[in-house]
This record gives sequence, C-alpha cells and structure tokens, in this order.
Amino acid sequence: MYPVEIVQPMKEELTENGFAELLNRDDVENQIKKEGTTLVMINSVCGCSAGTARPGVLMAVHNASKKPDFLTTSFAGFDTEAVQAVRQHLLPYPPSSPAIALFKNGELVHYIERHQIEGRSAQMIASNLISAFEQYCN
Repeated sequence: MYPVEIVQPMKEELTENGFAELLNRDDVENQIKKEGTTLVMINSVCGCSAGTARPGVLMAVHNASKKPDFLTTSFAGFDTEAVQAVRQHLLPYPPSSPAIALFKNGELVHYIERHQIEGRSAQMIASNLISAFEQYCN
C-alpha cells in the first residue's frame, strides 16, 4: 500500500473537482447500482495518471455538455477493497490502473484501460470520454 502523503495530493486532484471517493466494497456496490450514469476513475501513482488520465478526465467533465450523474474515484494500491470491488464490475477486462469506466444503470457501457491511456494526450482522453458522455449521459 502506498503512503498517504504520496496518494493524498493525487486523490485531491479529483476530489477537489467534485469526485466522490469510493473507499470500500459497500461504497462501490451502493454507487454502481444507482440509476443514471456513474463515472469511476481508478486513480494511480503511475506517470500516465498524472500526465494524461487525471487531466483528461477533468478536461472531459469540465467541457462536456452532457455529464455523468455521479463522479467517483478509487485509488489502486491504496483503496484496495474498493478497487477490487470495481474490478468485479469490469470483468472480463483484466485489472488496469489507471482506468476510467462509465456505468449506466449498473451496466458498464464504456471503459478505457491503461494501454488506451499510455501514449495518448489528455485531450485525446477527454475527447474519448466526451463522446461516451454524449452517447450515454442525459
């Protein structure tokens, strides 16, 4: 598990922008089953999280005309129980961090894995997400 002093600023980059933390299995299960759309950002300490994933997610949320009903995040290697629970909802995809998932009425409708984040700009990730928001969000 990563030290809190490393993780906290990376968590705050999202929570200070309206993302609610999913910290345990109950948080995940209660959130995923909600009616509407839920964006889940599986945060990470890796460079692609800071360089493109978090900035891309924030750019999408700030610039999209249609947005998810709920913005949530959980931190891989720190919020272990919650991340494990989210990953159960992402099957058959293998574990990935960072990763960005969009659920609608409890069903996974859009997913961006780490290999789709690496080497892509924040703008490309934001564009991908905005397209998904247009398709699935009200």
